[in-house]
Amino acid sequence: MVPDADRVEGEGASVGEAKRAAFKELEREYPGLSQDDVEFEVLEEPGDDGEGTARVAAAVDVEHWEEAHDELPDEPTERVRAVVSRVVLALDLEGTVDIEESADEIRATVNGPDLGILIGRHGSTIDALQDVASRAAYAQAPGDRKRVVVDAAGYRDRREATLRRQADRAVADALDFERPVELEPMGPHERKVVHNYLADRSDVETHSEGDEPDRRLVVTPVRPR
Repeated sequence: MVPDADRVEGEGASVGEAKRAAFKELEREYPGLSQDDVEFEVLEEPGDDGEGTARVAAAVDVEHWEEAHDELPDEPTERVRAVVSRVVLALDLEGTVDIEESADEIRATVNGPDLGILIGRHGSTIDALQDVASRAAYAQAPGDRKRVVVDAAGYRDRREATLRRQADRAVADALDFERPVELEPMGPHERKVVHNYLADRSDVETHSEGDEPDRRLVVTPVRPR
């Protein structure tokens, strides 16, 4: 029987779905949790005809979780998960870490309420976490490396859309007034987003000026030859 301490329950159309719901609930309190850290108890199963709801109780083997939590896994993907999960825990945030891996990217997305402290001003904190996660992922793994992205509840897409709008306004001003236009101070990741966005344009060029953390990207009109 699952102990009452830190016990949660999950429901779903199947036992597997109920287990996943309970696991997600526990993961908010125990970042980096694995299936090996959890004890499940099936409380109710759907009928043979598929009708009804499955209910599952679950609790964490805290000692096992703490032992595993002290070491970084060998696989780059799980290293990214572990690093991001530890930061979420250290900041005392309620959040789960979801990992997606493609042929050229490992993406860790933190989902939860009130993630502003994790993102930081203009993404400074999450960019720093992304750098740390990227370094940790391949610290002991030679060979080809994938890009590591750390996101928080869709922040990256929202911020990139904002940066593209700012870049479009800067281009319009640079061309209308025939002068260089400075954007607001940005970190290196955001400057790269704007630079790449405008890289294919032939009527403007971009460069950076100033020192961190006030370094800015400048959009300059290209005069016709």
